[in-house]
Parts: sequence; C-alpha cells; structure tokens
Amino acid sequence: MKPLAVSAYTLVTALGAGRAATLAALQASRSGLARQDFETAALGSWLGVAAGVDDVVLAPELSEYDCRNNRLADLGLRADGFGERVRQAAQRWGGSRIGVFLGTSTSGILQTEIAYRHRDASGALPASLHYGQTHNSYSVARYVRAALGLAGPAYVVSTACSSSAKVFAAAARMVEAGVVDAAVVGGVDSLCMTTLYGFKSLELMSDDICRPWDAQRNGLSLGEGAAYALLERDAAAPLAWLLGAGESSDGHHMSSPHPEGAGAAAAMRAALAQAGLQPGAVDYLNLHGTGTPGNDAAEDKAVAAVFGTALPCSSTKGHTGHTLGAAGGVEAAISMLALQHGFMPAGLNVQTPDPALRSAYLYQPRQQALRVVASNSFGFGGSNACLVFGVAAP
Repeated sequence: MKPLAVSAYTLVTALGAGRAATLAALQASRSGLARQDFETAALGSWLGVAAGVDDVVLAPELSEYDCRNNRLADLGLRADGFGERVRQAAQRWGGSRIGVFLGTSTSGILQTEIAYRHRDASGALPASLHYGQTHNSYSVARYVRAALGLAGPAYVVSTACSSSAKVFAAAARMVEAGVVDAAVVGGVDSLCMTTLYGFKSLELMSDDICRPWDAQRNGLSLGEGAAYALLERDAAAPLAWLLGAGESSDGHHMSSPHPEGAGAAAAMRAALAQAGLQPGAVDYLNLHGTGTPGNDAAEDKAVAAVFGTALPCSSTKGHTGHTLGAAGGVEAAISMLALQHGFMPAGLNVQTPDPALRSAYLYQPRQQALRVVASNSFGFGGSNACLVFGVAAP
C-alpha cells in the first residue's frame, strides 16, 4: 500500500485523556485499573473506567445521541485538539472527502439497559430512548461525523476486539480507491452490564488484575476507551505513517483463538507484505495479550513463527484493561506514542513469567529509538488484524 500520513491522533482510557496523560502513565508503569463495580453490576472486578464521561454535555442539536458511548466519543474528540485538527483538514480536502470509519462492539447498549429499568406498566420502553442514535452500532460513526461537520462516507466495523484496527485497513482502501482523501479512524467502546456479565459467564474475566504473559494468568480485566487517528493522503508534518495493515479470518472457534495462532500469523505476515518490510525491520510489537491462558499462548506461537523470539514486545492491557471494540485504536495510539518518543512500555502485573512463552516480553519499560512498530488485535471468531507504523514513509 502507499503509506498514509497520520497527521493527528489521540486517546482516552482509564489512564486519562490525551497523549500526554497516557505517555506519563506508560513511562511510570502505572495502571488505570481499579477494583470497582459499574452501574448495577456489583462484581467487584478490576475495571478500566474512563474518568469524566458523565460530565460531558453534548451539543443541543445532537442531544438525541446522548449515551455513555457517545459521551466517551465526544471526550475523545476534545482530547489533544483532535476535533479541531479534523476541521482544519476539512478546509483542505472538503467535508465530503473525509470518511469516518470507527470500530465498536457494544456501542450504546448501556442506554437500552437503563431504559429497561424504566418501562411502563405495559412493558413499553420510555419514549426518551432514541435507539437509532444510541444503541444502534452505527450510532458512534453517525455522531462523530455530525459533531465534526463532515459529509463523507461513514460506517462502523464490529468484529469484536479487532474492530478498530480493521478500520485502518478500510480507510486505506477507500483512499486508494479515490473515494476519500482523508479519514477519521479509531474506535469507541464503553462498559455496560451485557459486556460485564457476558465475559463473566464465559469465565474469561479474572478475579484478580489481569496478568498477560504470567504463568498463573487466568483472565482479562475489562476497560473502556476512545481512540482516533486522522489519516491523510499526504501531510506536511505527520506524526507517524501507516505503512501496512494485515487482516485474516481463521474461523477456528466462536470465542477461542486458533491454538497455533494460524490466523494471527497470517495477519502479521500480510501487514509486513503490505508495508514492504521484512520481520527484522520491526523494532517493537504491541501484543493483543489479553491475559487469558489460550490467547497468550496462541499469540506467542504466532509471534515466534513470524518474528522469531528476539523482538521486544508487551501487552498494555495491564494499563488500560481490554477495551474490546476500541482496543485496536487504543493500542495503535499507544504504538505511535512509542514510535514518537522512543519508548517501549512494559507489560504490567507479571509475577511469574511463563516459561512456555518464548517471546521477548518486556517486564520493564525501555527507552530506545524506534523506526517501525506493529500492533496486534485479535477478535472473537478468529477476526485478526495487525498494523504497522513507521516514523517515515519508505
């Protein structure tokens, strides 16, 4: 693919709002996870809850979109002046030439869960529930496009945890096809009871803080987040370049990864091929690394098959929690922070390294100049994606 300029990016997670807050937490190896309840889900789990979401007030003309997911989306648009940067791009390209491609999984389900608590005597949901503007998966893309005043194509990808990584590939195809000249990509996913109880029922949530790559790892910690990047056909001073995006679908199981990481390896190889790079060109890999026994083992095999066992890598889900449909965008932003600042974050919470895992996992942060980084995102059903970013276009 022709490299795409990343002229702006931002993120909001339990670590805080914006690049500076995130970088400071990563460099200090500080987690945003805390043991807490959420809404009516009194599970006492370790969660990564974003601060300030309930304080966001949407513009009056967009009030029908009001729900936690869209408030979180709006918080992200304000971080690092991202929304203003997109408006500047719209002056250059025209609002109809900028696409909005976002990933999410649960979208605004929380709003419907709340509405169910307020049904009338007949069981009817309250008139205040605006399903199309909140619960509907397309809601977040529709809201972001309206909030930014854009008129280009917009859609949502919902492929579980690979959602907001796959939108980078989708945007690249749209630019290459000449449909758009720039795109807002990323993802937004907020917590809700369906997510919390669903993962609990699958026995995938840890009772302790998540421990990716630990010998005793036993599940994930859930989080929420919003992340955006502005991709442009060209830019005067880009912060990074999207060099390649690889996708695969192994369809091994509804919720378990292929045990040998076959689909994950295929996505990584496809990303390298699209970037025109050999595996040795990558300096750091942000792992999907959820902390479940099967996922980490399968990913480790895939990484070893593609990169060998010497590439520095880590999972940052011990910092943010697993932000599900936003994870690809959040970890793309973290990877670009690493690239910009010559910094590789540590994987948190490892007490006993798993001797069966062979990857060069980082237990301490490392300062080192980086030229190319990659980020993995793997979703339920074997939907896999890998992104490759560089400091310069080859």
